[in-house]
Amino acid sequence: MAKQEVTSKKAASAASKTLRSKTASKAAKSAAGSTLSQSKAPNKVTGEKASSAASKTLRSKSASKSAKSAAGSALTQKPSKKK
Repeated sequence: MAKQEVTSKKAASAASKTLRSKTASKAAKSAAGSTLSQSKAPNKVTGEKASSAASKTLRSKSASKSAKSAAGSALTQKPSKKK
């Protein structure tokens, strides 16, 4: 079952800023795109590729604060692993 979360206005703004940035990495932009796609869709979840990109962005020393904010938001909307 999908998490019933949507992207906050603050996270959506950070994602938009990241997507407009000329210096943001491909991974950061992927995570930001996933974040924005979920801004008003509670049933959408972050996919594996976007999750991986978000994780990479959070680990990056050079990623901006807005890119990391968008990446964090994308990861919170990832479905939990069940064993």
